[in-house]
Order: sequence, then C-alpha cells, then structure tokens
Amino acid sequence: MAEIADITEKLRELTGPTPRTVRADDIVAEIRRMLGEQEPARIYEQKIRTIRTRRFELKAPTKKVPVEVQHTLLGIELKVGRRRLLCPDLATARYLAVFARLGVEAVAVPYDITQISRLADELESSWFRMLMLADHLTKDRSARLRGLVESHLIAAERDEITRLGAGPAIPQFNQNTRQRRR
Repeated sequence: MAEIADITEKLRELTGPTPRTVRADDIVAEIRRMLGEQEPARIYEQKIRTIRTRRFELKAPTKKVPVEVQHTLLGIELKVGRRRLLCPDLATARYLAVFARLGVEAVAVPYDITQISRLADELESSWFRMLMLADHLTKDRSARLRGLVESHLIAAERDEITRLGAGPAIPQFNQNTRQRRR
C-alpha cells in the first residue's frame, strides 16, 4: 500500500507557490486514489457482480444510523437504525452491514454461501481502511471538514454501488438437464 502523506504538500506541487485551502473533494479524491482496487465499490464491481448473485432489498437509510450485528435467541440479526433484519448466518450479517453503513437500497448477495465470509472480510477491511485514511488526512483539520470528507466518501461509494446495480432477484440457472449424449 502507498505511504500515507500529508495532502497539503501534494496540493502545493499541483497549484504552484500560492497555497489554497484544502477542500473535502480533494481529500476524497486522494483517499479513493490511495485505496485503488481495495475500495468497497471496486470490490463490489470486480468480485461480487462477476459471480452469480441474488438481489437483496436492504432499504438502508442514506443518513447515518447505527448498524450492529446482534446475536438473539431467534438467530443472528442485523439492526439498521430501528429495523431488524434476520440473517441466516454471521457472514451474511457482516456482509450486509457494510452496505447498510453505506446506505444502499438494494445489494447483490453471492448465491454461493461459501464465498460470503471471504467477501465480508474484504469489504469490512476496506471500509475501516477508508475511514482510517479519512481520519488520518483530516487529523489537524476542523470537525466540519472531517464530517464533509466522510459524508462525501460514503456518498461516492453509495452512488457507485447503486450504478453497478444489484442484479436479478432470482439468479439464472443455465444448466442443461438432458442426460443423453448426442
């Protein structure tokens, strides 16, 4: 991974000797550049949308709400704000929690349940890496700029995932059932 540096020096190189104030969009662009292929939207595009998936209507709110995975007597639940979603296993709850934090309306869930755990690990580490970079690049800045950077990052990821789509509600089964040889 690239070395984490202060963005103001890079901006001075680009704009010349007259310094300008750092905008939230500049920091967001730098974070997305630093993440590269480990950005949540890139993982979704390259590793999830390329395999057979089914559509899941998450209906997560776009505003920031608490998202947590709960172990109850009924099983594992994903609590998004005040809503509770029953999940078949912990891996699926962790997978959906990342998209709930992004505020995605509908998301593609891999049909093969053995892949969900690995993808949930990648998405969670990408999510926390993105937030860590945002905190690091805005550590000496105002709280308003920190909030703007985080909200712009989340909005950019949400828009990209929405653009990629969630796929069909039921996956296509293109299997030939004919057993006779020709």
